[in-house]
Amino acid sequence: MSWEREVEGIRARRDAARAHGGADAVAKQHELGRLTIRERIDAFLDDATFREQGPIAGHAEVDESGTLRSFAPANYVLGRGLVDGRPCVVGGEDFTQRGGSPSPAGLRKSVFAEDLCLKLRVPLVRFLQGGGGSVTGTAGKGKKPPAGGASGSAASTRHRFASIAEAMATVPVASAAVGAVAGLPAARLVASHFAVMTRGSQVLVAGPAVVERALGQRLDKEQLGGTKIHERSGVVDAVVADEAEAFAAIRRFFSYLPTNVDQPAPRADCSDPRDRAEEALLAIVPRERRRVYDARKLLRHVVDRDSFFELGRGYGRSQITGLARLNGQPTGVWANDPRFYAGSMTADGARKVRRFVELCDTFHLPVTAFVDEPGFMIGLDAEKDATIRFGAEAMFAVVQATVPWASVIVRKTYGVAAAAHFAPDATIFSWPSAEGGALPVEGGVAVAFRREIENAPNPEARRRELEEQFAGSRSPFPRAESFGVHDLIDPRETRARLCDWVDEIQTQLAGHLGPRRYALRP
Repeated sequence: MSWEREVEGIRARRDAARAHGGADAVAKQHELGRLTIRERIDAFLDDATFREQGPIAGHAEVDESGTLRSFAPANYVLGRGLVDGRPCVVGGEDFTQRGGSPSPAGLRKSVFAEDLCLKLRVPLVRFLQGGGGSVTGTAGKGKKPPAGGASGSAASTRHRFASIAEAMATVPVASAAVGAVAGLPAARLVASHFAVMTRGSQVLVAGPAVVERALGQRLDKEQLGGTKIHERSGVVDAVVADEAEAFAAIRRFFSYLPTNVDQPAPRADCSDPRDRAEEALLAIVPRERRRVYDARKLLRHVVDRDSFFELGRGYGRSQITGLARLNGQPTGVWANDPRFYAGSMTADGARKVRRFVELCDTFHLPVTAFVDEPGFMIGLDAEKDATIRFGAEAMFAVVQATVPWASVIVRKTYGVAAAAHFAPDATIFSWPSAEGGALPVEGGVAVAFRREIENAPNPEARRRELEEQFAGSRSPFPRAESFGVHDLIDPRETRARLCDWVDEIQTQLAGHLGPRRYALRP
């Protein structure tokens, strides 16, 4: 007597699981221009590398003889695979069932995702499209809830977010919003080192019906949490056109990072000459102090060709953050963007910087800062935004960072905010265009010579005369001559000097492995 009947039950359940929510539900998902969760996983991972966990988890109904009548698969798909030859854990909601709102087995599998990546110590990828919890509970509509409401978890159950937080401290985590995402899936999206969102997706704490009932605001999902909102909100690090671009962005993000915090970031082969000296760097910073320049072009002239990968471009726009390579070494890159608020540090910019520095410090990426900082943003809106609090928080992140750091003073270093660009023991290079002080020249003159300017026959002419006088006295040579910087360099030498620095810090990087811990911040 064989076990053929039981094996047939396994096959039947596997077939039902691969069918998702049925042909009609899958067709509807495709009509919306979206893939099913298994199609997403297959498109993201290296070919034929997916190994599913719990492939027949779900709810079965059988007859008296034990023959399967129906099977509702768990609406969360999870497993292991390879991305560019490196292992990872990948999972996501099956939106074709219950709109992604978790079934009992689906919820267990989603919680297991963080546990599995921690057990294997490999990166975690989530493809999110789901509505989170439901008033009907995990059983769904038509099922009587337990007496007294939802039964919930045992009092001794580990807190769900404990493993999510531990995952972020241990392995790279990336998540993509590839449809409507609300509730717990939305929290998982932001509990990532890299969060990406496809156009046509929405990220919401709660959907339109809940918002209208609670607040009387009648808004659709796009108005509440579409890409126009979250390109600027800081919820996601990138907005892309479609799912294929989301997969490519996550793969590229992972290419800069180690598998876990106990390993170094992977250094790549580099065909870009380490001594490449771009002539354009000599004139990229205008002599006219009020004129701006393209900071991203500056970065591209210095880092390995085509290696700059920006994070959070639409958020905190006066600060540019991203990943790049210098002679193949993954590195964090931070620069001021003078096209927005002259590059000054806003509250949003400071929060962006804090998160970026923590990412680099956690995963052993040396940081290169290109400094053109006029100071913290000022004015009524800046005070309402608590700029100084978030600015101090960013500064704490920098001074508590232990990863090797290099700063290149491109132009301005003014005020308290300038200190945030220089970590302890940083290597500091200066360009001839550098200037600095307690206050920018314009503000300093306005304060110190207010009455003299007001009483002058031509106040504006006197103001300009004083500004030019003080600007002319702020030469970078005295600071270099007193060894206030490690060197004053020709801008065209910047790439070569930073590539030399990357070689010099390899011993430091080798000793930087392991988790990071931080004290209280403002």
